[in-house]
Amino acid sequence: MGVSLGKVNYCVSALIEKGWVKARNFRNSNNKLAYAYLLTPRGIEQKAVITLHFLHRKVAEYESLKKEIAQLRREVDQMPEAKP
Repeated sequence: MGVSLGKVNYCVSALIEKGWVKARNFRNSNNKLAYAYLLTPRGIEQKAVITLHFLHRKVAEYESLKKEIAQLRREVDQMPEAKP
């Protein structure tokens, strides 16, 4: 994925510090590879807010592209036909 372990640890620690992710007893676990991180209720709330903002951006992007395509079609329709 092109992301260093240090960067992942830094980001996960920040999420834990913000209270968005819960990771207790990780240091005491013998099976660290199978350890699951859980979103806290606050983390779920933030994820919902981020998702809502993402969807708003995508809807706006879709509408903008739709208008741009319609404008391009109008321009093409107004062009004189090329003669062979």
